[in-house]
Amino acid sequence: MEIICKNCHQVFKGDYCNNCGQSAETHKINIHFLWHDIQHGLFHFDKGVLYSFKELFTRPGNSIREFIEGKRAKHFKPLSLVVVLATLYGFMFHYFDINLYPGNNETVIDYDRFNEWMATHFSWITIATIPIYTIGTYICFRKQGYNFVEYFVLNTFKASQRLFVHIVTFPLLCYFNGNPKISIIAEVLYVIDLLLIFWTNIEFFNKMKKIKAFFLSVLSHLIFLTIFYLIVILVVQMVLK
Repeated sequence: MEIICKNCHQVFKGDYCNNCGQSAETHKINIHFLWHDIQHGLFHFDKGVLYSFKELFTRPGNSIREFIEGKRAKHFKPLSLVVVLATLYGFMFHYFDINLYPGNNETVIDYDRFNEWMATHFSWITIATIPIYTIGTYICFRKQGYNFVEYFVLNTFKASQRLFVHIVTFPLLCYFNGNPKISIIAEVLYVIDLLLIFWTNIEFFNKMKKIKAFFLSVLSHLIFLTIFYLIVILVVQMVLK
């Protein structure tokens, strides 16, 4: 049966127009339409977000490698995912006025104040540092057959992974907010972040020995830290001038 596309007026057969891609079914705009649009278009909960979360915490490296190699239909887009999670976490952190270093004041050493600033801006720093993480990954794993942009996608998924963990554990921050023990929780979360990075890399780079992938991941993270703190120092010096 031939169908006339309501979007471009192309005559076609099947479920989607072969000219513009619009679905053959165009439902009446009502409450049901809006709810489906929110689910499918913004969050894609029917398969995208939930599928990506499941994969990132059951077989992260394998799933990301498959995505890069072309198996993408079920995944939520990595950049969209990390932006949504960063926005949500940033809103929660500031709405509940979380203080990871209670008792700090103007006399606290600059190192602790810097760590506090890092923690309170974790969500957006996570996004901003993806290119820096990618530099370390590219340097250490450049012989594995992937280009810089593909490594950027890998690190974008890893950033979403870390943000999701921080969102899930956020009730702990609320419970201990204002308590000195909250800084211990922040340190534990950092360790969890590192473990997730190493686990994902070891799975992703499955053509090399696990021990080699682990040590290259450590080296990659050290490169990231070096570049990141050099940038911070330069920015601070520019601001002070």
